[in-house]
Amino acid sequence: MARSSWVPIAFFLFLTFASTVQTVSAGGEGSLKLEECSKACEDRCSATSHKKPCLFFCNYCCKRCLCVPSGTHGNKEECPCYNNIKTKEGGPKCP
Repeated sequence: MARSSWVPIAFFLFLTFASTVQTVSAGGEGSLKLEECSKACEDRCSATSHKKPCLFFCNYCCKRCLCVPSGTHGNKEECPCYNNIKTKEGGPKCP
């Protein structure tokens, strides 16, 4: 009987660790509110010389995913939904 007493404790620790991992991650899908998209996209498109199309597509993608990757380029692994939106030709739609 003493051998099985560790199972509830291990399960509790697992659940505690799993919920901590989910809340610690910054950004990610659904981390923005709809009204925060324009500011996040302004930051994302700040370094490009093609601001108008960048802002248009960034806002389009943000409204669908509620997420914008950090930085002005790359880091798309932070937002899989944002990264997976493709053009008809199969290229990335979101900047």
